[in-house]
Amino acid sequence: MRIAIVNDMAMAVEALRRVIVRGDGDRVAWIARDGAEAVKQCKQDTPDLILMDLMMPVMDGVEATRRIMSESPCPILIVTSAMEARSTKVFEALGAGALDAVQTPFLGEKGETAGASALKFKIQKFGCLGAQDKGSVKDAGNEPSLNPDASDCLIAIGASAGGPAALATILSGLPREFPGAIVIVQHVDAQFVPSMADWLNATSALTVRVARQGDKPEANTALIAGTNEHLHFMNSRSLGYTPEPRDCFYRPSIDVFFQSVVRQWKGKTAGVLLTGMGRDGAKGLKALRDSGALTIAQDATSSVVYGMPKAAAELGAAASVLPLTQIAKGLITFATLPTGKASVKQYEHTKSAGD
Repeated sequence: MRIAIVNDMAMAVEALRRVIVRGDGDRVAWIARDGAEAVKQCKQDTPDLILMDLMMPVMDGVEATRRIMSESPCPILIVTSAMEARSTKVFEALGAGALDAVQTPFLGEKGETAGASALKFKIQKFGCLGAQDKGSVKDAGNEPSLNPDASDCLIAIGASAGGPAALATILSGLPREFPGAIVIVQHVDAQFVPSMADWLNATSALTVRVARQGDKPEANTALIAGTNEHLHFMNSRSLGYTPEPRDCFYRPSIDVFFQSVVRQWKGKTAGVLLTGMGRDGAKGLKALRDSGALTIAQDATSSVVYGMPKAAAELGAAASVLPLTQIAKGLITFATLPTGKASVKQYEHTKSAGD
């Protein structure tokens, strides 16, 4: 891969350069010392991946990410030396379209690059980005289904690049007494999930927290996948984590979660696929629609990256394609309709009449 470095610190640039050149076939495309220079360089020569610092002169990494994803989009990995202290900035960058974040490696006393393994893993992961859609997602388990209360309403949401900001918009648009249970799979490294849940909880009237093994979805509560294993329904009431299937590019996988909803959940369901790069979630959303669930995809204009929603639209997986600002309203309408598959048709009729 051709990898660009955006960082104003010479020692950090050298540490990143050494990690890149020791990769299998990777090389440095160019180096920018601030965000504004990176935006200009990316227009002239778009690399396969950008390693973006957060705090820089002239233009910081958040604004540079936003500009690049708007003008010459490509995969961006945030690389910062103070992950916890700058968690808000990290989430802003993820909301602007960065795919993930990792700690900056550093040069040791003898010239070794310390902390390089995590960065190498991320680079290898993004090198496989174009190959993640080979084959169908395998069944994550064959646990017996139980029968939950038929009045239960589940909102299953999947998101990737640009997702944190999109989730904040949706969750902040839902009332405290929202009758549906919400479960979210967001593509982000597990170390960021607790802080992201706290951030979303602070911006929403709902309770937002990390999903734990054995958790049961609850009304007016949003649970977020919290490990690098796949979140799924173990049975019709309980969530859990599984390493299977092991060959999924994304961990956690939206497809795996959506398909477990189809197998296990017996109440009414709405599936939502938000902004993101790649195709994860498209097949799962199609399975949800085929099972009688309401399915919504974010539209192109409001998506930071119109990859996953576009893939869903191409499969005919989305019953509705909505701007981000209208998704919360649509979920409120759906959640308050009568239980059962007929409510999907009633929602579509209500929406059409409203249009």
